[in-house]
Amino acid sequence: MSTDILQVQPLGFPWPTSDPFLFCVHHDDAYPAGNADLGPAASLAGRELGSDFGRKDGWSMYHGEVVPGFPQHPHRGFETVTVVRSGLVDHSDSLGATARYGRGDTQWLTAGGGVVHAEMFPLVERDRPNPLELFQIWLNLPAADKMAPAHFAMLWGEDIPRVALTDANGRAIDVTVVAGRLGEHVPPPPPPRSWAARPDSDVAIWTIRLAAGATWTIPRASAGTNRTLFAFRGKGLRIAGRAVGEKVAVKVRAEVDLAIEATDECELLLLQGRPIGEPVASYGPFVMNTRTEIERAFQDYRRTGFGGWPWPADGPVHAREEGRFAKRPDGSIERAPAPRAAKAG
Repeated sequence: MSTDILQVQPLGFPWPTSDPFLFCVHHDDAYPAGNADLGPAASLAGRELGSDFGRKDGWSMYHGEVVPGFPQHPHRGFETVTVVRSGLVDHSDSLGATARYGRGDTQWLTAGGGVVHAEMFPLVERDRPNPLELFQIWLNLPAADKMAPAHFAMLWGEDIPRVALTDANGRAIDVTVVAGRLGEHVPPPPPPRSWAARPDSDVAIWTIRLAAGATWTIPRASAGTNRTLFAFRGKGLRIAGRAVGEKVAVKVRAEVDLAIEATDECELLLLQGRPIGEPVASYGPFVMNTRTEIERAFQDYRRTGFGGWPWPADGPVHAREEGRFAKRPDGSIERAPAPRAAKAG
């Protein structure tokens, strides 16, 4: 058995993560065509609206009742990193920021001392399906930054490196570098108070697609870093010479160059980072260091609403024809840039 593999676990809900990550979930919903209200043009009978996680017909409404998604809810003490591979998300928050993003974009939100946000999934296409696929990742904050001011950041897909590689036999390996770096390929910076913004944090968030038969060596990270590979699609994956099965989380040694091979086409998510190494106290949407701090978070939220909710609905959505954009707390508006070609490795 390879000593480079430390642990193999099945993927459940949520996926198992290691410090500095707290949580990871993969939403993969085969939404149908949309209706006039940007919800599904399909019967909602048999769904527990307001708490629909059953994947009936291959999709869920989650906490939405008209449009799928997650109406307003609070966070404190960590960051949400939402990596959208297909489909769209309409974001609104208590900072006054709002956005429509997706189709390769990543939103990085530092909750810090407190933020309320909504994440809705508008079904904008009326004549064809609206598939949605995203990862939501929770990245912890150290005690020194848990009460930092909330910060909203957009990483547009056109600015995120997509590195096209080939192995010795010409088989394709595609790596999307959301955080960290891969050789000379460096993504847009994370928010300033993020653990990932510290040069020695060794944080990386990559998605990796290997063609059938492709082999690749993941470059080593620093000793003491936690590194996990989530094999979420395909089968026939081998890591460090060992067949690991399908739909598994594989924790590996980070300080070695790690050989991976795909007998069939496979896709993986890589999460790595130097552990923060502090106590974690969590309850629902709050992650602090002590139970007393959790109780204070609830008190503060009841008292202040983390700045209040400035939107007319709990789950706002934008007009069907709206493109990808971000309106920041200062009122400035940024549009998604023009598409760019993938970069060769």
